[in-house]
Amino acid sequence: MAEYKYTPADFKSDQQVKWCPGCGDHAILNAVQRAMPEVADALDKPHNMFTFVSGIGCSSRFIYYMKTFGFHTIHGRANAIATGIKTANPELSVWVCTGDGDSLAIGGNHFIHAIRRNIDLNVILFNNEIYGLTKGQYSPTTKLGKITKTSPYGTVEKPFNPGELVIGAKGTFFARTIDMEVMLTKDCLVAAAKHHGMAVVEALVNCVIFNDKTHASFAADKATREENTITLRHGEKMLFGKDRRKGLVFENMRLKVVTVGEEGYTEDDVLVHDAHTQDTTLHSMLAAMKYPEYPVAVGVIRDVHEDNVYDTRVEAQIEEVQAKSKIRSMDDLLHSGETWTIE
Repeated sequence: MAEYKYTPADFKSDQQVKWCPGCGDHAILNAVQRAMPEVADALDKPHNMFTFVSGIGCSSRFIYYMKTFGFHTIHGRANAIATGIKTANPELSVWVCTGDGDSLAIGGNHFIHAIRRNIDLNVILFNNEIYGLTKGQYSPTTKLGKITKTSPYGTVEKPFNPGELVIGAKGTFFARTIDMEVMLTKDCLVAAAKHHGMAVVEALVNCVIFNDKTHASFAADKATREENTITLRHGEKMLFGKDRRKGLVFENMRLKVVTVGEEGYTEDDVLVHDAHTQDTTLHSMLAAMKYPEYPVAVGVIRDVHEDNVYDTRVEAQIEEVQAKSKIRSMDDLLHSGETWTIE
């Protein structure tokens, strides 16, 4: 491993953080800065090999608060520009900071195709279910019926579920976290960094100004989160609740919430989480779970190995072409093909 050892302070810039007091983005920034030293150690990468890329939105201020290289790009194009960065220099650890409006609306095309290509990017998708920077318009993840600046009588559109979208686009890694769960967020980010391929971490954050308490029904406080969310860990039983007596079983081709010790259910009946299976069926079901019928799934939901990683394949292809090419210099290029001499 590397001789250099970093602390969170090594990844904090000198810029004043200008999010609203109480915004969930503060907690995500804290988690990222805590995660980076561990990521640097795990990947054996020095500080100067980290690059953060953002589009437009409240979350896109993120790059100014990280003491790394960064690109503040244009609305919806962060994933496209990050693709170019990673393809040009595969050794970089590239992180995309984007929002539910930035990547799921104007940037939706770039988002799904980056997933399909399985580019080795780490995407932090801030989901506050609203357009915060432009003052409260509904976004692609806003709840059906929500009254906003652009839906004064309530939205009539069904929202995207980012997890279903990622898995449906053949994503190889998807995790979900909650802004107040800083250590869970850190663990998800470290797992994303270790994943070879496109890794998406959805961060459920609160917008105190334009969409306050949008996640409060299942994430308001620790007690609420214990009862209404389930933290998934590979190889462990899918148990949740204060006493960990509630669990998930699979019956009649669907997930079901049961209580261990009631109606004949035992802990042996509860599913074991397999984040590494190639089959998307259960991963999609877990990502789609909604409160109050189900607990909201957090943690690493999907983490599968896939050899077909875009930037790695492009790099290998270039090396193969170069090895076979007769052109080794500019002089070779200028004298290749059909040439003639003017006298």
